[in-house]
Amino acid sequence: MTLEQAIVFSILTAAMALFIWGRWRFDLVALLALLAAVFSGIVPADHAFMGFGHPAVITVGAVLVLSRALQVSGVVDLLVGFLRPAARTTTLQIGATSGLGLVFSAFMNNIGALALMLPVALRQAARVGRAPSMILMPLSFATLLGGLITLIGTPPNIIIASFRADYSGESFGMFDFTAVGLPVALAGLAFVSLVGWRLLPQSSSPVGDIAQSARFHIEAYLIEAKVPAKSTLIGNEIRALEELCQNEVTVMAIIRGRTRILAPHAAARIQADDLLILEGDPVALKPLFGSAKLEAISDVDISADELKSEAVGMVEVVVMPNASIEGQSMRGLRMHERYGINLLALARADRKPETRLGAIRFRSGDVLLLQGEEKKLGEVTKALGCLPLADRELHHMTRKRNVLLAPAIFGIAILAAAIGLVAVPVAFVTAVTAMVLTGCLSLREAYDSIEWPVVILLGALLPLGEALQATGGTGLIADLILGLSGNLPVWALLAVLIAVSMALSDLVHNSPTAVLMAPVSVGIAANLGLPADPFLMAVAVGSASPYLTPIGHQSNTLVMAPGGYHFSDYWRMGLPLDIIIICVAVPMISIFWLP
Repeated sequence: MTLEQAIVFSILTAAMALFIWGRWRFDLVALLALLAAVFSGIVPADHAFMGFGHPAVITVGAVLVLSRALQVSGVVDLLVGFLRPAARTTTLQIGATSGLGLVFSAFMNNIGALALMLPVALRQAARVGRAPSMILMPLSFATLLGGLITLIGTPPNIIIASFRADYSGESFGMFDFTAVGLPVALAGLAFVSLVGWRLLPQSSSPVGDIAQSARFHIEAYLIEAKVPAKSTLIGNEIRALEELCQNEVTVMAIIRGRTRILAPHAAARIQADDLLILEGDPVALKPLFGSAKLEAISDVDISADELKSEAVGMVEVVVMPNASIEGQSMRGLRMHERYGINLLALARADRKPETRLGAIRFRSGDVLLLQGEEKKLGEVTKALGCLPLADRELHHMTRKRNVLLAPAIFGIAILAAAIGLVAVPVAFVTAVTAMVLTGCLSLREAYDSIEWPVVILLGALLPLGEALQATGGTGLIADLILGLSGNLPVWALLAVLIAVSMALSDLVHNSPTAVLMAPVSVGIAANLGLPADPFLMAVAVGSASPYLTPIGHQSNTLVMAPGGYHFSDYWRMGLPLDIIIICVAVPMISIFWLP
C-alpha cells in the first residue's frame, strides 16, 4: 500500500466513522473529508470543488425541484382519491398506499413521495382504527423500492449512471434500470403488503390524534395560577413572563372573567385577577411564585382538546430531514415570540426526552404538537420545515390549475431524455425553467425545494471517489473482495456486491455508498475480464436498499416516531426484504446484463 493510498483510506475510514456516529450532519462530514484530502494533497486544490458541477449533482437538484412542482400541482389529490375504497382490509390498504408511493418515487425524490403519502396513510389508518406501525414502515420501504425503477428514482442510480459516463463515455438511460428495478420493486411490494407488516409490532392504540398519546405529557406540566392585585407582573407583556423563566415556560391560555384567550400573543399584557394556564416543569415555573408575582391555584386537569377553539387550533407535525429547526430548541427559536405558536408536546421515536421541553433540540423525525391561530399554523409549519400529519393540509398546498401542466412538462422532459434528444441534466433543468416560467412553481419555491445538504454531500464526495480510483485504492478493495470470495461464480459475486453495498447504505447515506462502491465494482469486473455494467447494476440495487436501520435513509427516520418504532424493528421486515431483493436482483442482472 502506497502512502497516498493509506491517506485516502484513512480519510474515508474517518468519514465513515463520523457518518455512523451521527453527531455531525453528513454534509459537514463530507466537507471535512474533502478538505482533509485537499490539504493532504490527495485531491488537487484546483479540482476540489469540481464535484459541484458534476452532472449527477445537477440532476439530483433538478429532480428535487420537479418533485416539489408535482407535489403542489394537485395531480396527487386526484390519485390518492382512489385509495379510500382500499381501506377495507389491512393488506389491501397497505398494498394500495405503498403501491402508490412506489409509483410516485419512481419519478420523484423518495422523501417527496413519502411526504405526500404519509398524512394520507395516517388519516386513513385513523378512520378504520388501524395502528400506524402496520402502515408506515411498509410505505417507507415502498418509496425506496420505487426508486430502483428509473434513472431519476434515487440518487444512487444517478451517481452510477454518471460514473458509467465518466469511464465509458456513455451514461445509463432513463429506463435502463427498469429491467432489474421493476421486478425487484414488485417483489418487495408484494412482500411488505402480504407478509412484511405482520412481522411488525402493533401499537396498542390506533393513531388518529397524536395529541391523545401526548395527553399525559401536557397534563404533567400544566398549572393554573392567579395574578394577584399586587403582582409585579401586572402590565407586563407575556414575553416578559416567559423571559423571566428563560423561555422554559409557555402561557397556554389566559382566563379573564368569562373570556378564554388561547395561545395569547407574546405582546399581550397581563392584568390583575387573570388566571394563567402555564406549561413548564416545576423547576422552570419556580421564579414565577413568591415575591408578589403569581399565586398557584391547583394542578390543571385539562386535555389537549380544551386548548383549541374555532380560531385557535392544534396540528401534529413531523420534523422533516434538513428542516430549518433541526438542531435548535424551542427556547433558542423563541417559538412563541417569533411565530405566535406554542409547543405542547414532543414525541421522539421509542423514548421520552429526558430534558425540559423548551431545551430539547429538535431532530428529524420528531413529532411535535403545536398550538396557535388556525390561519397561521399552515404557514408557520411550512416555515419551520415540518410536515403536517393530516391529509387535509395536502389540499391547502395544491394549485389545481397546474394539475395537467406540471405533469405534462415533466413527462416531456422524461421523454426527451429517454429517446436521447438531450442529456438528462439538460432535460430536467429545462423542465425546471419551464415550471417557473409557467407559474407551476415560484422561483423561491424552486430554491427552497433543493435539499442543499444532499447537494453538498455529493459535491464533496465525488472528488474523493475520483481520488480513491486515481490512487489505486479501488483496485486494492476489488482484490480484497475477490480474495475473500475465492472462486465464487459470477452470480455469487453479484450477490456479495449487493450485500456489501446494502450493509454500507444501512450505516451511512446511500449516496456515499454509491460513490465509493461504483469504482470498486468496475475494478472487480476488470479483474474478471467482464463488462462493468452488471456489477454497476449490483451496486445500484444494493446502495439504494437501506432497510435494516432508521439511519440509512431519511425516509426510514421520518416514520420512526409517528409509527412508534424501535431501532430493532427495522430488522424484522428489512432483513427478509434484503434477502428477497438479492434473490430477485441477481437473476435479473444475469439475464439482462451479463454477456
